[in-house]
Amino acid sequence: MRRVLVFGFLVVILSGCAQKAETQKLADGTCSTAQSKSVEKHISGQIDALAKKDWEQAFSYASESFQENIGLEQFIRIISGQYTMLIENQGYRFSECAIDVDKVTQKIEVTSNGSVYYLTYRVSINGSKLGIEGAVAGVADTPVTV
Repeated sequence: MRRVLVFGFLVVILSGCAQKAETQKLADGTCSTAQSKSVEKHISGQIDALAKKDWEQAFSYASESFQENIGLEQFIRIISGQYTMLIENQGYRFSECAIDVDKVTQKIEVTSNGSVYYLTYRVSINGSKLGIEGAVAGVADTPVTV
């Protein structure tokens, strides 16, 4: 019986900590460690779903406003046409995370087909729910053949 009480107490304490970290008041500037981890987990979920071509799962990581304005079919066309580096990625690495008003900007380096791409994600926070608004991509390094 005592073990059950201790386990129950730990669950309550740990869930309280998790909620506090996710719903912290946003302050402009650099993301806290907890905020960075939460944003990284969310974006990783979408990138990993894209690599598997699990379109519905990838779409579910988008913000509510994005989903309301861009349907699944259009999302697939956008990703397939402009973000193939995410579908064919060989790895990605997170760098700067910053908060500005009620949005998070997360920078990522994605390796795909011998090139490195810089992506800047814009993530909104609605209560404690994250949603990807969009991403801007550019080539960082291109292989040179001599």
